Amino acid sequence: MSQGRFGSAQVIVLGCLLLIPRGLLWAQQPTTAPTTGAPSATTDPPAAPAAPAPARTQPGTTANPEDEKIDKRVLGVLPNYRTAPMSAKSEPITARQKLTIASKDSFDYPIYFLSAAFAGLYQLENQNPSFGQGVKGYAHRLGTSFVDQTFGNMMTEGIMPSLLHEDPRYFRKGEGGVWGRIWYAGTRVMVTRTDAGTTRFNFSEWIGNGAAAALGNWYYPGSRGLDATFERTYTEVATDAISQELKEFWPDIKKRWFKHPDKTADATSLSQH
Repeated sequence: MSQGRFGSAQVIVLGCLLLIPRGLLWAQQPTTAPTTGAPSATTDPPAAPAAPAPARTQPGTTANPEDEKIDKRVLGVLPNYRTAPMSAKSEPITARQKLTIASKDSFDYPIYFLSAAFAGLYQLENQNPSFGQGVKGYAHRLGTSFVDQTFGNMMTEGIMPSLLHEDPRYFRKGEGGVWGRIWYAGTRVMVTRTDAGTTRFNFSEWIGNGAAAALGNWYYPGSRGLDATFERTYTEVATDAISQELKEFWPDIKKRWFKHPDKTADATSLSQH
C-alpha cells in the first residue's frame, strides 16, 4: 500500500476526532424535567401489579427494545452489523453467527459503492502506478479495493474470532463523557471480549488485518515486502478504530442533527383540515 493511502487515513482520523466532540457536547448535556407544585394527596397509592417474568432472548440480543434499534448502516452507507448494545455482553455468539456478521459487513451493497469511491481516490492519487490510468487502471484498483475490504472483514470479524474464540462485536458504550467514549471506542482494536466472558488483547483484529495485508503482496506489485505489509496492517487497524468511533457516536449524531418530524402529529394535523 502506498504512502498516499496512509495519509488519507490520517486525515479521516483527525477529522473524526475534531468533529465528534463538537457535534455531541450539546447532545450529552443532561436535561431535567420541570417540577410541578407540591405533592398532593396523603392517601397511599394503589399497589403496583406484579412484574411479568422476563422473556428469554436469543444469543447476541437483548430484551430491551430500545437497545435493538441499532442502525444497520452508519450514515446510511457504512455497514454496521457488528455493533451490539452493552447489555448483549452476557450472551456469547456462535461461530456461525460470527461468520454471518462478517458476511453481511463484507457483501452488503454499500460496500460496492465504497470500493468504487476508494478506487476513484486511488486513481486520482495515482497509487500503484503499475496499474495505469483509464478504465483498465480504474478496474484494477476497484478489484483490489474490494478484496482489501471483504477479505479484511471476513478475517477480523468471522474467521479469526471463530478460531480464537473471541467476540467480534463492538459493544457500544452509549453513555458517559464524550472523551471517555472516544477513548473506549478507539481502544477496542486493542482489547476484545472472549467467548468465555473475559477480556484480552484483540488478536483477531491484528492477525486478521495482518493476513489481509500480507495477501496484498500478491496484487500490489509496487508495494511488496515487510514494510509495506506493516503499513497496510496499521492502516486497516486505524480504519477499524475510526469505524468504531462512528458506531459509538452515530446514534447521538443522528438524534442531535437528523431529527425527524413527528409523523403522528402531522397526520393529526392533516385530518383536521
